Amino acid sequence: MRRVLVMGCSGAGKSTFAMALAARLGVPYLSLDGLFWQPGWVEPDKAEFAARVVEAAEGEAWVIDGNYISHGCDIRRARADTVCWFDLPMVTCLAGVIGRTLRSRGQVRPEMAPGCPERFDLAFYRYVWTYRAAQRPRLLTWFAGLGEGQRLVTFTARAEADAFLAALPAAGRG
Repeated sequence: MRRVLVMGCSGAGKSTFAMALAARLGVPYLSLDGLFWQPGWVEPDKAEFAARVVEAAEGEAWVIDGNYISHGCDIRRARADTVCWFDLPMVTCLAGVIGRTLRSRGQVRPEMAPGCPERFDLAFYRYVWTYRAAQRPRLLTWFAGLGEGQRLVTFTARAEADAFLAALPAAGRG
């Protein structure tokens, strides 16, 4: 594994897993949220964001955290050797987002862009609430475009992701 996409609903544990996986593999961690958002939660020009995503995906090795399948997704999918998909229940993801908000409110999380502190955001909670119905089908279609030799690893519980990490040799070993 040299180029890994970590995808799924917000609050599923993607970022925590992706950072740990990147450290385990000894490759750079890249957050699509960090590339997307500008200070003050300002959305960038779509073409500018897509260019940043393409540039990131051209790297030799990486773990890229996030979905954004409408932006630079073809090159990410083409270059990835592995996709780790968090397909967790909505309740788990919603609890994760609410817990994260309570723990980190007003702070900028490591995977976020500078100037984007954690906040209560009803529209974001609605996105998580409707994710399985609205976004999951799009991801399934996107995954169908994976080629031969590309691996899709699906986690339906955080414990499965933890076990996957534990089974990997640390960077520089094996």
